[in-house]
Amino acid sequence: MGIFTRFRDIIGSNINSMLDRAEDPEKLIRLMIQEMEDTLIELKVACAGVMAESNRVRHQLQTSEKRIHYWEDRARLAVTRGKDDLAREALLEKRRFTQRSELLADEISRHQFLMGQYREDIRQLEEKLKSAHDKERELVQRHIHATRKRRAQEEIRRIDHSDTIIKFEELENRIDRMEAEAGLVNFGHKPNLEDELQRLEMDEEIENELRGLKTTTIDKMEERVEALETIIDEK
Repeated sequence: MGIFTRFRDIIGSNINSMLDRAEDPEKLIRLMIQEMEDTLIELKVACAGVMAESNRVRHQLQTSEKRIHYWEDRARLAVTRGKDDLAREALLEKRRFTQRSELLADEISRHQFLMGQYREDIRQLEEKLKSAHDKERELVQRHIHATRKRRAQEEIRRIDHSDTIIKFEELENRIDRMEAEAGLVNFGHKPNLEDELQRLEMDEEIENELRGLKTTTIDKMEERVEALETIIDEK
């Protein structure tokens, strides 16, 4: 069974309310659109069928009206020739076609009424279908935005801070080793002024390298975060 069992169910449906209750709104809106399109085709086919039938009946009416004029002329001719019996028969034929014409005219009127209903139903359904397509595009855009946002957030979480930490730790270990080695070298004797100054220069170089690494790494991380935030804000 389809989502809509009758045309009026479609026209009376509240798309937003149905989508709010749906577990998978995108799937539901696609099914709704398919149901609407199928129903729209059925309505147009039915309307075309009534139009074709109306044209056929209209042609029959035209033929019947010609026969009315024909038998009326025959009756007049019979009267002028003094053939009253033939005139009566001609008038009976005229009456038969007159009655037929009345029936055909009534049938055409019914066809016109049906075609008017079909056209109005088609108009309403096309409006409903347009609304459904608009809603589908909105859902697709929301899905795309949500997907981009989720991926960006995952990328932010994947930023590997451990590499930076390892580099920091390596520099700290390097400093510790150098300090330890310097201690062993100087163990047992008092360092002179030149040694002290050299050690200070080396310490300064290491500290400068450490600060440079921190600055470069943090700048890169901030650039990646800004880029990802831009992706999140895009729609």
